[in-house]
Amino acid sequence: MNHNEKFGIYTDQTEKQISLLKYSKSSCGVDFLLNTAESSEKRGWFDADKRYKTDFFEFYFFRQAEGYLFLTGEKIELHPGMVLIISPFQWQEWHVDLDKLDYTFLIFQEEFINNFLSDKYFMYRLLYCYQHDYPTHFDLEVTAMAPYLDLLSKMKHELHEPVADSYHMIVAYLYQFLLLLNRLYAGLFGLPFDAPLNNYAYQYKELLEKHIAEMTHVSDYADAMNISRISLNKAVKREFGLSAVHLLKQRLLQEVKNELLFSGRSVKEIAFRLHFSEPNHLMRFFKQMTGQTIGEFLASRLS
Repeated sequence: MNHNEKFGIYTDQTEKQISLLKYSKSSCGVDFLLNTAESSEKRGWFDADKRYKTDFFEFYFFRQAEGYLFLTGEKIELHPGMVLIISPFQWQEWHVDLDKLDYTFLIFQEEFINNFLSDKYFMYRLLYCYQHDYPTHFDLEVTAMAPYLDLLSKMKHELHEPVADSYHMIVAYLYQFLLLLNRLYAGLFGLPFDAPLNNYAYQYKELLEKHIAEMTHVSDYADAMNISRISLNKAVKREFGLSAVHLLKQRLLQEVKNELLFSGRSVKEIAFRLHFSEPNHLMRFFKQMTGQTIGEFLASRLS
């Protein structure tokens, strides 16, 4: 296990080829499971390991950027005026020159806000979190970025000059930041934004993130939630505008891509791990979902 004192990030290399970067508030120099800063103050950890995951949420507002990253198998070209959101445990591989990046970042563990809110599905309600159908990066003009950067500046002040109610103030600023960004994201991509009738859709989304390798049918999740498949599909359709099957297939596809790119397992081994009855079924699923063969997909990531 390596320790990056500069960021309060621990590197756990117990997983084959993939490091898990863990947030530590004690070595980050603040008393909270949250931090925000300019890249000029704290350089990113993008070169800490070639391939890694983090156990925290990451938000980046780029003023200057070049290079690219692979995020859960998708190649993202970086450029000025870009906002990038990364949910925990997404597989990352950055190809950047840190000296050519200028940005403001926010990182925090879900525990930070869950300790204050009684809604355990709050982060799953945010349309840009654990999102597999739409990009979690988009462009914003400088003036449009300003309100978000102002909230980050206020959090930063509370972090570095804490008083008795600083935790509550930071949570208040974070809550506003996340909700405003959610409204913006919904508008940018034309996503449903009605008040939820129940938590079924968000519970389903949480279970998909945690159990996609073991549970590969919608009926498995409906049974785990003790509701009918019809009720689950209605809830998912209302909240996300998509069917429960679609969400499952997109999450399964993401898992397949991660396995192909980072695990070192063969197609046969991946098919077995993800409960495809045979490798040909996995290859057919991949072609139907992406329009590419597995070989074409891997070749495109090397180009």
